[in-house]
Amino acid sequence: MTNYEVMYILDPVSEDAEKEAFSERVQGVITENGGVVGNVDVWGMRKLAYPIQKKNEGYYTVIEFQAEPELPKELDRRLRIADICMRHIIVNKDEK
Repeated sequence: MTNYEVMYILDPVSEDAEKEAFSERVQGVITENGGVVGNVDVWGMRKLAYPIQKKNEGYYTVIEFQAEPELPKELDRRLRIADICMRHIIVNKDEK
């Protein structure tokens, strides 16, 4: 299994319950597909480097996980279609 890290920025106007439910959904996608969730680091509200969708702030979350190489493709697909997610990135931590 490979070590990965996903960081996503959520819409700042969404409710706290929605943010927590989205985090649970992301972790569920990881575990459903045979991955292991590691550290979940919630950074909270941060100022964006540049406006996204006319918003200057976003709610940041970083999740470390281990998975097979096919999982990031599925996770990327699901994050891309989620309306609450403004930006995301999945990084392979094992590559040099």
